[in-house]
Amino acid sequence: MIRYVIQRISLIVLTLFIVLTINFFLLRLMPGTPFDNPKITPAQQELMKRKYGLDDPAFVQYFRYLKGVVRGDLGESFKLQDQPVTKLIKIKLPHTVKIGTIALIFGVIVGIFLGALSAIYKNTILDHITTILAVIGVSIPSFVVAAFLQQTLCANLDWFPFLYKPVDPTRNVSVFDSFYSSLLPAFALSLFVISSTMRYMRSELVEVLGSDYILLARAKGLSKPKVIFKHALRNALIPVVTIIGPMTVSLMTGSLIVEMFFGVPGLSKLMVTAVYSNDYFLILGVNLFYSFLFVVVILIIDLLYGIIDPRIRLKGGGV
Repeated sequence: MIRYVIQRISLIVLTLFIVLTINFFLLRLMPGTPFDNPKITPAQQELMKRKYGLDDPAFVQYFRYLKGVVRGDLGESFKLQDQPVTKLIKIKLPHTVKIGTIALIFGVIVGIFLGALSAIYKNTILDHITTILAVIGVSIPSFVVAAFLQQTLCANLDWFPFLYKPVDPTRNVSVFDSFYSSLLPAFALSLFVISSTMRYMRSELVEVLGSDYILLARAKGLSKPKVIFKHALRNALIPVVTIIGPMTVSLMTGSLIVEMFFGVPGLSKLMVTAVYSNDYFLILGVNLFYSFLFVVVILIIDLLYGIIDPRIRLKGGGV
């Protein structure tokens, strides 16, 4: 196990290095500079480039930036008052993580429950209803769900606030108020998670319930609930755990429109702002963070395999 983890961590470092290198030089192919502004004269633009070292050759800039990354310095934003990129990520990250975590936990739990029900009662009305709901959940974009929730639950019923409220003691916004205001955007994002988890859970559990060892367990006299909960569910969860990794990153990176609907000052909005303004270091920093999140989540998922299914062992760096 230890050897496997060390090998995976080494692979993570190599992956992040490759991602950083490719993104750095691709950004240099983007048209324009962070200082393109009609109000700034060419002479002033040259002074700004010299100040930030953008007039140096690309490889000189690259090794200088790489040296800073090794020290934990992701550079400074050109547009946002020269603030460190790490500071900006720390400010925006909690809001995106809060909403994404609520959406993921709620979506996975509900998806597993509905998928299991659909598999257990296969070809019944309940199965048909959950299948239809899964198709609807995958088909409807999250921003449509967000607009519907705002219109019904905020405008018509006044049950939820229109906008997300960060914790702010100066404005009497408590932790509960902030959590309550994050429920609607989280639910808008969770529908896709529910639908995807439900489909995987149903198809896998149907296959597991028809396998020989399940039939043998039933023939030995084990009750149906015991067979399902002790044997079938554990094996059916492996594909579900596999898709949780990509879904986690997808919730973090694909929540832009929902964040804009509910006024969430999250990381996705920061990334789009950086792209529009050619803010090189901010783009690189956020992208590097997303890449790090993805590879770490994949590592966690791999380690969870051995917990869910004892037959899986990590030996010699292999699963």
